[in-house]
Amino acid sequence: MTRNATSPAIFILTLSCPNRPGIVAAISQQLYELGANITEAQQFDDTDSNRFFMRIVFEVTATDNIGQGLRTQITRIADTFSMEWSLTDTQHRQKVLLLVSRFDHCLVDLLYRWRIGELPIDPVGIISNHPRETFADLDFYGIPFHYLPVTKETKAAQEEQIWTIFNDTGAELAVLARYMQVLSNAMASRLSGRCINIHHSFLPGFKGARPYHQAFSRGVKLIGATAHYVTSDLDEGPIIEQDVERISHADSPDDLIRKGRDIERRVLARGVRFHIERRALMNGSKTIVFTP
Repeated sequence: MTRNATSPAIFILTLSCPNRPGIVAAISQQLYELGANITEAQQFDDTDSNRFFMRIVFEVTATDNIGQGLRTQITRIADTFSMEWSLTDTQHRQKVLLLVSRFDHCLVDLLYRWRIGELPIDPVGIISNHPRETFADLDFYGIPFHYLPVTKETKAAQEEQIWTIFNDTGAELAVLARYMQVLSNAMASRLSGRCINIHHSFLPGFKGARPYHQAFSRGVKLIGATAHYVTSDLDEGPIIEQDVERISHADSPDDLIRKGRDIERRVLARGVRFHIERRALMNGSKTIVFTP
C-alpha cells in the first residue's frame, strides 16, 4: 500500500521482557527523541511470571526507510532490557491463509469482513480437504483455492503441501475457519503463534461428533466459542477471545447449532482482528490481550 506523503507513518510496537524499573521511561524517551507522538499505550505486569507486556501505537514523520530506522533504535533498548518485541507498520496488511472443511460459515464471514474493508487482511489462499464443488455457491473473489484431501496415511504429505503453500504465498497467519483436521505436533510447532483456531466452548466437555446434540441432552444453559492459538495440545492453546450466549429448555438442537455458528463467526473475527492489530501477546499457556 502506498503511503500518502503528507500523512504520518503509524506504527504498533509490542514488547515483553522481565519486569524491572525504567522500561516505560526508556521506551517513551526513545520515541520522543525520534519525534514520535504516542496515540495509544497499554501495559501489563504479570506478577506470576514477572514479565512486563506493552503495546504502543505512535505516529512519526514518514521518511524513506523509516521502519528500518525505528528498528535500529528500538533494538538498542530491546537489548538492554532483554525484550521480545515487534514493530508493525499499520499500512502493512497481513497475508492470511484460510483453511476450511465442510462448514463454511466462518470462512464466509471472514471473506465478507475482508471484502467490505472491515478486516484489513490479504487472503492469499483457501485450503480445504473438500473439493471446490462443496462451495459451489461461494464467490472466492479470485483467491486461489487448493483442494488437499487427507487420510490417515497421507496426513504428513498433505501437511507438507499446506506448509509449502504457506511459505510460497508469503502467508503470515493461518486461520482454521472450521478446518476439521487435527494438525500434527510438527505442523503446530511450525505455525506456533501464527495459527488461530475456532471451536465451540463445549470442549473438552463434549468431544467427538454432534457436540450440540450432546449439550442439548445435558440441558446446558450457555453455549459459546473460543478462538485460540494452535499448539500441540488439541484445542487447548492460548486463548485469544471467547463469547457465550444463554439458551433455554425451549431451544432445540437446531437452535443450538444456529446460535453456535453465529458465536463462532464473531469470536473468530475478533480473534483474527486482535492478532493482526498486535493486541494478543502470547504468555506461555495464556495470552495478554489489550482490547480496544
